[in-house]
Amino acid sequence: MSTLSHRERLQTITAGEKPDRFAASFWRHFFHAEHHAEGTVEAMLGFQKQFDWDFMKINPRADYHVEGWGLTQHWSHNEFKKHTKGNFPIKSADDWVTLKALSTSTPVLAEHLKVVSEIRKGSDRELPVLMTLFTPLSIAGRMVEDQQMLVDHIRMEPAKVEIGLRTITDTFARFVSELRNAGADGLFYATTQWASSDRLTWEEYERFGVPYDLELVRAAENDALNLLHVCSTNNYLEELAKLDYNAAMYNWDSFHPTNTPLEDAHNIITTGALVGGVDHRGWLQNSTPEEVTVLVDQLKSGTDPSRLIIGPGCSIPPETPLENLKAIRDRL
Repeated sequence: MSTLSHRERLQTITAGEKPDRFAASFWRHFFHAEHHAEGTVEAMLGFQKQFDWDFMKINPRADYHVEGWGLTQHWSHNEFKKHTKGNFPIKSADDWVTLKALSTSTPVLAEHLKVVSEIRKGSDRELPVLMTLFTPLSIAGRMVEDQQMLVDHIRMEPAKVEIGLRTITDTFARFVSELRNAGADGLFYATTQWASSDRLTWEEYERFGVPYDLELVRAAENDALNLLHVCSTNNYLEELAKLDYNAAMYNWDSFHPTNTPLEDAHNIITTGALVGGVDHRGWLQNSTPEEVTVLVDQLKSGTDPSRLIIGPGCSIPPETPLENLKAIRDRL
């Protein structure tokens, strides 16, 4: 029987101590609902009410970061289909130089501060709430129609890209402070495809990623409950784990053969909790609830509840069978 609150359980695990039970959290998009603050709030609170996860990762629309610079969205009204995008802000390297910093009162940023505030008001105070924030380089990558354009700009016009990254970082440093004021316990801080050798060398990420990343981490304050999500294949989890990202939790796709397996991660992540263990594209999609129960039992028997929070390697597909999520939650 559970004896700790969600917050107490996470505090116990992130301190490296044994909790009353395994913790778990899963997250997904609700494309048909995330066009506005009210829809996002309702979807996030409904999902939490249904499964009672140990922390909430707010899943806003992914491109909220760049709408204030002119990106347009054609909204999907299908729960399982992404929005389509247009009017990308960066069309040439010179556009990085003319990019202007945004105020936190910019409508799209104000909308997402409202999302955090309303979710905090509508949820149990003992539920840790993390707001999704992409790193500055990841935000830059969403400003171009073809991500190879940003890679080319980094390699051919690096000074111009750095001016753009400074503008993005200044904008979101202010936003991060307001997120904490709105009630976020910390950041779900995502590198998306950029902390990966598929996109950049480590030396390039050290220059164009790390310094700006750390500024936003510092803006969240030392007491933030942050999760560092290192996305993509061939990722730089090991390199990032050596740096001070003030991460209480680490999450990545441990099932992809190019990434660090979960069982080896303890050797490179020595403090904080690992979030994962569930193949969100494989057995979570394709197994029966009875099979999921067996797989969760196997996961629990081979791992330490003081280091692992059961979760996916990334946002789960919206079509994930709800009965499989229920099987996980019931087995904790």
